[in-house]
Amino acid sequence: MLVLSALPLAIATVELALQLADRLRRMNGASHVCYTAGVPREITQRELRNNSGTIMRELDHGESFVVTRNGAPVGELSPVRRRQFVQAATVLAVFASSAPIDQARFRADVDRVLDQSILPRA
Repeated sequence: MLVLSALPLAIATVELALQLADRLRRMNGASHVCYTAGVPREITQRELRNNSGTIMRELDHGESFVVTRNGAPVGELSPVRRRQFVQAATVLAVFASSAPIDQARFRADVDRVLDQSILPRA
């Protein structure tokens, strides 16, 4: 019985160790996590070619990369921001409590900032 009850703890310990190893790998030699927050990881062109599957999975998890060739940055890989659907009822509820818009004042503000003439600008 004791062996079976210790199994979930052992599995959790292994999972935690794997997460820690992955986190250390993503830190890329930095001494502390806060030094790597928001900084894209640099990868070589060869690493991108050879590990494209792993890199794509990391993109799915929000990781960003700077691709280098001969040590010089040549491009960035970053995840596409997913659009989030919002129910119409939620949007209407949010705008229901907002201040009413004075149409004439709004139009005057827009006309002051934008040139809405039908004539070409050049």
